[in-house]
Amino acid sequence: MVYQADDNRYKTMKYNRTGRSGLLLPAISLGLWHNFGGVDTYENGRAMLRRAFDLGITHFDLANNYGPPAGSAEEMFGQMLKTDFAPYRDEMIISSKAGYYMWPGPYGEWGSRKYLIASLDQSLKRMGLDYVDIFYSHRPDPNTPLEETMGALDTIVRQGKALYVGISSYSAEQTAEAIEIMNRLGTPLVIHQPNYSMFNRWIEDGLQNVLEDNGVGSIAFCPLAQGLLTNKYLNGVPEESRAAKSTGALQENQVTAEVVGKVQKLNAIAAERGQSLAQMALAWVLRGEKVTSALIGASKVSQIEENVKALDNLHFTDEELMLIENILNK
Repeated sequence: MVYQADDNRYKTMKYNRTGRSGLLLPAISLGLWHNFGGVDTYENGRAMLRRAFDLGITHFDLANNYGPPAGSAEEMFGQMLKTDFAPYRDEMIISSKAGYYMWPGPYGEWGSRKYLIASLDQSLKRMGLDYVDIFYSHRPDPNTPLEETMGALDTIVRQGKALYVGISSYSAEQTAEAIEIMNRLGTPLVIHQPNYSMFNRWIEDGLQNVLEDNGVGSIAFCPLAQGLLTNKYLNGVPEESRAAKSTGALQENQVTAEVVGKVQKLNAIAAERGQSLAQMALAWVLRGEKVTSALIGASKVSQIEENVKALDNLHFTDEELMLIENILNK
């Protein structure tokens, strides 16, 4: 059956301006880090993308090495673009990244001009696209001059292979320097993609101020802390979870009794707010509008539907914020 997008898809989603740019992003974006690779079920991924778009999620985030195997998430997404989303390309924000290991030899990772441009060319081919909307330097390279990495991003925009560029996981100091270089080149950085959640608040120690002062947006990845901030770990580590199998970034030894205790207390506050823990965690990341978008992952359609409902209540009372702070700081 030919996919036709829901006519009401833009009526409830919240769209935020990315820094001082003209780019609007949905408050909830969908990442294809997991569950969209060659080892995953194609029809499940297709159902999630369709439902996400019907709910007003216009931003889909990929990287060259997403899978597994590496590159297969972009290939799967490219197939879905061709079969389902071709009429809607101009309604979508598609991003990709390069920085981590992708192919053997000295040119297959990090931040050289050679690697970044070659990697994006490969990504475009896998997805069947002429350009991506956002292209990121996925991580800082300690051995390549920042001027070279940023110069490659500038070239990519001038070649028409990306409309906007950003960085991911750069420190506050590295970000400030990158912004200065890109402003000098005439291709400003538009967005930073950091790991940010209730359990990982490093960006509050300087990075958020750098972004705000320079009019750069942010999109938080892992806002649910790899599933810790959901109902999955309320009673410890379930057997079927990635933590139990040690197949993801979250390891079983990270789900300590102390962490579970915090999760249970946070879940009680969420229930008082009429939200699930995941919904409250997403609302917390988006509080105060310092973060442009929260980048979720999903393994089934119902998770996307649940997460989007976080937007129904983004307000926190001072008392709620104080209670959350007390739990997180113990």
